[in-house]
Amino acid sequence: VASSRLGAATFQSSNSLSIRHMSAETTAEPRKAGVSSPSELKDFVSSAGSKLLVVDVRHPDATVEPGDAKSLAVAGFPDKEKDYRPQAVNLPWSRESKSMEFPVADKDTPIITHCGGGGRGQKAKDYLEKNGFTNVLNGGGPKETDCWAEFGDK
Repeated sequence: VASSRLGAATFQSSNSLSIRHMSAETTAEPRKAGVSSPSELKDFVSSAGSKLLVVDVRHPDATVEPGDAKSLAVAGFPDKEKDYRPQAVNLPWSRESKSMEFPVADKDTPIITHCGGGGRGQKAKDYLEKNGFTNVLNGGGPKETDCWAEFGDK
């Protein structure tokens, strides 16, 4: 959980308008753009129930996506035989083609995309939405521990 301390400074401009500048200091990296909040994910997972599909877009080949090795050490790929992340599938995001395989699911299926921290998860979310999927959130990934806690075991 990131702690933050807010500071404020007020500046006077030449036309007598006050501009208030806010700064934040945090102890953790900010979430990547588009990553849903833990409360959004909790509500989404709860309402989706057994219909939830988690789409893991990390790449199994560390030479293709070297950064994935770190997140895979925290959370592995889905493994239905071992009942590990039973509602998840691995459909890697391709940076080259800027695409991915589509999940075998109805277009209104509740889907959470993720990678290690949310960058490719957002690209996958956008791609799915552009191709007709209507109920998609970006969950970030194992790096976003408070978000991951809401769906990482699904």
